[in-house]
Amino acid sequence: MKSWINVEGKVAIVTGGSRGIGESIAKALGQSGAKVAIASRKKEGLDGAVERLRQEGVTASAFTCHTGKADDVQRLFQQVIEAFGKVDVLVNNAATNLHFGPFMTVEDAALDKTFEVNLKGYFYTSRELVRHLVDRNAPGAIVNVASVAGLLGAPLQGMYGTTKAAVMSMTKTMAVELGASGIRVNAIAPGLVDTRFAAALVQNKDIVERVVGRTPLGRYGQPDEIAGAALYLASDAASFLTGQTIVVDGGMTIA
Repeated sequence: MKSWINVEGKVAIVTGGSRGIGESIAKALGQSGAKVAIASRKKEGLDGAVERLRQEGVTASAFTCHTGKADDVQRLFQQVIEAFGKVDVLVNNAATNLHFGPFMTVEDAALDKTFEVNLKGYFYTSRELVRHLVDRNAPGAIVNVASVAGLLGAPLQGMYGTTKAAVMSMTKTMAVELGASGIRVNAIAPGLVDTRFAAALVQNKDIVERVVGRTPLGRYGQPDEIAGAALYLASDAASFLTGQTIVVDGGMTIA
């Protein structure tokens, strides 16, 4: 029997798809019927991820792209459309966190780079998808990966948290403006998840104890535990859901 939550026949782009949460989302989408294009700046990581995804039965291809560069993003969409014929779903997951320390000590270069990847990147990819969908007169879904750092004060991660708060604001505005075109825009705000990206946090005993101590489920998360929310938001099962942020944090933000 076909699962009610599936993305059969859809083509999805997952940025930052070469590892961690992005790779897990790509696997969930692919195993639920989508053809998946994963994008990242580094070809080496992409090649390994594609091999792992294909071993899991996923139809996947890799595309190098710096999402903070508009020309790169245009080329990405051209290549994916040439390979798969269309794009239906975009998962904005590529992100950077270049400064771990007091907010007032962030350097201009780190500030600019964080905004380039975490905000401009999400905007550029979303804009390309919207242009493509409007040209096709087709519906679609955008899933933005934000963070609980954008919901709470984020000591030592102030710049990152600021960009993630902006992602959630962007999600709401895009949802309002694009709803009439049948394009849904939602976000996910993961809590602490065991990835290489979050290694500075997961490997810090004091931080882990504080986070786990206020988390009702009593632990931090794994990448596959974020993927289910992304699959749901990308699927037609969420056809009446837009402009929302689903918090996947083991209950930390309610405790």
